[in-house]
Amino acid sequence: MVHPQPDAAVPERPLNVIIEAMGRDFFEQFVAEALDALPEQFQQALENVDVVVEDWPDAETLRRVGLRHRSQLLGLYHGIPLTQRNQGYNLVLPDKISIYRQPIMMRCRNWEEVLAMVHRVLRHEVGHYFGLSDERLLEIGAY
Repeated sequence: MVHPQPDAAVPERPLNVIIEAMGRDFFEQFVAEALDALPEQFQQALENVDVVVEDWPDAETLRRVGLRHRSQLLGLYHGIPLTQRNQGYNLVLPDKISIYRQPIMMRCRNWEEVLAMVHRVLRHEVGHYFGLSDERLLEIGAY
């Protein structure tokens, strides 16, 4: 996949230029690439989960996770982790992994950082889908 590149004369673009220049389509392509980059066994095990791009987390989501500022949340797994499901878990709506575009863009200075951050956030949220806690993700170096 070809990624937009900064001008050769300007090694890093200012934040506002990145946000304006990177349309939602490009960002969604980065998310799709991050999904494709997951190891095959994880891709095959992801069942009944939608990965969506949202600009910002909403107020209810922030309240549920105990955050005050919408720029603090980069992604969120909404659902019941595989490790907590039982035989009665069926006929349910898909779980959801939200990747929040604007908070990620705010932290990045160039296209490469955006792509790397999207990969990291997606792997983190997929870890929650598989039942890993934030503490365990930290222990195994997934942060």
